Amino acid sequence: MATSNGYWAARVRWMWRFVPGSERHWGKAGLRLAFLTHRWVGIVTCLLFAMWFASGLVMLYMPYPSLKPAQSWARAQPIDWARVGQAPAARDARRITLEMRDGAPVWRIESREGDTRILSAEGGSIAPVDAAMALRVANRFAGPVRQVERIVDDQWTVAGGFDRHRPLWKVALDDAAGTELYISSLTGQPVQRTTRTQRIWNWLGSVPHWIYPTILRRDRQAWRQAVMWVAGPCIAVALTGLWIGILRLRAGRRRYRGGRMTPYRGWMLWHHVSGLAGGVMLTTWIVSGWLSVDPGHAFAGGEAPATVMREYAGRAGEPRDLERLARIAPNARSIEWSGDAGFARIAIDRASPQPRWLDQATLAPARAADPLRAAMLVPGGRRVAREWLVQPDFYWTDATRLPLWRMRFDDAAATWLYVDPISGELVERQDGTRRAYRWVYTLLHTWDWPWLTAHSWVWTGWMWLWSLAGLVLSISGVVLGQRRLRRPARGKG
Repeated sequence: MATSNGYWAARVRWMWRFVPGSERHWGKAGLRLAFLTHRWVGIVTCLLFAMWFASGLVMLYMPYPSLKPAQSWARAQPIDWARVGQAPAARDARRITLEMRDGAPVWRIESREGDTRILSAEGGSIAPVDAAMALRVANRFAGPVRQVERIVDDQWTVAGGFDRHRPLWKVALDDAAGTELYISSLTGQPVQRTTRTQRIWNWLGSVPHWIYPTILRRDRQAWRQAVMWVAGPCIAVALTGLWIGILRLRAGRRRYRGGRMTPYRGWMLWHHVSGLAGGVMLTTWIVSGWLSVDPGHAFAGGEAPATVMREYAGRAGEPRDLERLARIAPNARSIEWSGDAGFARIAIDRASPQPRWLDQATLAPARAADPLRAAMLVPGGRRVAREWLVQPDFYWTDATRLPLWRMRFDDAAATWLYVDPISGELVERQDGTRRAYRWVYTLLHTWDWPWLTAHSWVWTGWMWLWSLAGLVLSISGVVLGQRRLRRPARGKG
């Protein structure tokens, strides 16, 4: 114990010479605590760092599985207009969609409270989505089926976005890719698809990176707490390591023997240099990753009152002129009636790459309009700017949803609204808090800066550069930690 105390006392006296005025702010105990934290907590966290950097590189090339609306639309059946009867009476519906389900036309009716019900477009009752129907849907969608099973969730459907579709029918296809398709028990449509390659690589990528095992992710609050408590010690190790690394660096005249800027050799040299080179980026990634679950909901932002949102959503209207619609869109896969912002619209194949929009009253092509009613979504605010957004920028990066109206308001929250110019739908609401979150989390974690993402090879090189620096830092830390843990055992021998 005396030897250990003497070692730390000498270390503190040596380092204190390089911290001007430090005696006014820190004590010897604080510096010793920093060393101890970095050394002993770092033994575990370097394993986590190595896992995060390696899995992050996997995610550059293999994202989490998803079934895009356009992919589902491409395999959908054209509406059998000859079998479509009278439209349903649904005066308070927010959206009404005509589509096919298991070879028969149906009406999908979404209320302004978010509920969904399915009605037959031919009249009569709707058959439940059972295993036989799931098999037929999957067969039409993707090919021969090997197995069908009913599940509540699994690793690829555990997110809350699938809740309204549960239970799900998991269909294993008889193909070389090992495809698995998930059929909604509500709509009878595919909602997720994975392949064997996606599943294998995501077990090495997204699942460990997000700390996303099914048993933990089923409870969102437990998962959020796990991410916060795992990331917290990692932040402490990163910050103390960056501080210690700077203190141990001699860049002026008083260098180490041989003119060296670092006193270390071997693995410690790799750890020191990679820590200095990538320490700031490592800290940025760890802190922004911790912020990904929004601790304390500090960046939740505001919302319009529910009654105002329902009023803005409006009513879908009454489907009519179906014979004329059949002539206008004989091969349509879906027809949707909506009334957002007072715009009575009909969307033909909305999920397609080139949807068509009609005015409900005239069935003429709909044109972009200024959604004046959007001001009701910002009570107490006055619109001070309106921008026609046609290119992604720092606050809107999804080019597939452009163009949009971006409207700015002078309320206390500095609210911005992104509104679809054709349908009037509110696409996103941002206030100052959410825009700050965009900077401290999304931009600093994924680096989806417009210029970088426009030059994909630059973005990829940037991510590889710092990920490799992080891997060197992490692996060297693991090696040093292992040696440190084995040192007492050698002494006993």
